[in-house]
Amino acid sequence: MAKYSTIAVIYGSDSSECEVSCRSGEYTAAQIDDTRYDVYEIYARFGKWSLAAFRKKDSMRVTFPEEARPEIDKTDFTVSVYGEKIKFDYVYIMQHGKPGENGLLQGYLEMLGIPFSSCSAFVSTIAFDKYACKSYLRDVDFVKLAPDAFIRQGSDVKAFAGKVASKLKFPVFVKPTDGGSSFGITKVNDPADLENAVNYAYTEGPTVLVEQGVVGRELTCAVYADKEGVKALPVIEIVTENEYFDYDAKYNGHSREVCPAEISKELSDEIQAASKKIYSHLGCSGVVRMDYISAEDGLYFLEVNTIPGMTSASLVPKMVRAAGMQMRDFLTDIIENA
Repeated sequence: MAKYSTIAVIYGSDSSECEVSCRSGEYTAAQIDDTRYDVYEIYARFGKWSLAAFRKKDSMRVTFPEEARPEIDKTDFTVSVYGEKIKFDYVYIMQHGKPGENGLLQGYLEMLGIPFSSCSAFVSTIAFDKYACKSYLRDVDFVKLAPDAFIRQGSDVKAFAGKVASKLKFPVFVKPTDGGSSFGITKVNDPADLENAVNYAYTEGPTVLVEQGVVGRELTCAVYADKEGVKALPVIEIVTENEYFDYDAKYNGHSREVCPAEISKELSDEIQAASKKIYSHLGCSGVVRMDYISAEDGLYFLEVNTIPGMTSASLVPKMVRAAGMQMRDFLTDIIENA
């Protein structure tokens, strides 16, 4: 018998990742086992939460026109549909960016006592901020961290740029600390372009990380927990046609994802082991993806994705298929082991 019966899949976003989040959420909802669960799709953006669609067990999906979507009652996270009050007993979070990835949504659900698919509010907050997450990993011995510099909006950007130019080797990557899908990121080859890159990153958030570029192969691995413990999925190598794995490469077909990665067993084992250690070190839950650069001098950690993309073409579904699993069974594992 299923542990839960009425699942809310919440997607949308208050950030630039809204479109990607909707695609991930709709795919996830479609893959959840319809013989075990009623599935309700909630679109949430800028404080307005509404029911976009639902599918009862063994039934067809019902959608609502945008102007006629039932509103979610946020006092108890319920919705009234055709006179019936629906109370959700589990939430699958597919909100990329804010508020679903930075801990705000998790904190709300924790206060209501509703189980959910992702990391806790505290862990989500730490993992979402690239600088904070790196700070949690600075003393570990199983991954390397690229040299970096941090600035908060309101600080002297010109002075900061001079400090970076003397401290880091170029090229560098300038990125908002709390963004995703490569929004706001610039690869900077010339120190003269650094100020503009920092100001561009500020369009996505108030804090910016400048990270020394590392030359190597870009690799990624997802980790999840089931009743048997923490498990790593097959490693993927990302080969991009662009200068780096930017938004265009990720979503417009200008990259190739090799799954499983054509790397040595030793490197694959190292990445999977490091990913499981990071998962446990941070206290993660659900499915989490870790990104790396494998360089000549070792394995460099890039970032953690606590709400990784879940479209049919996304990295995690590819890893699941490469592991010989069905997405439906994989999602049931995530749900039932929350």
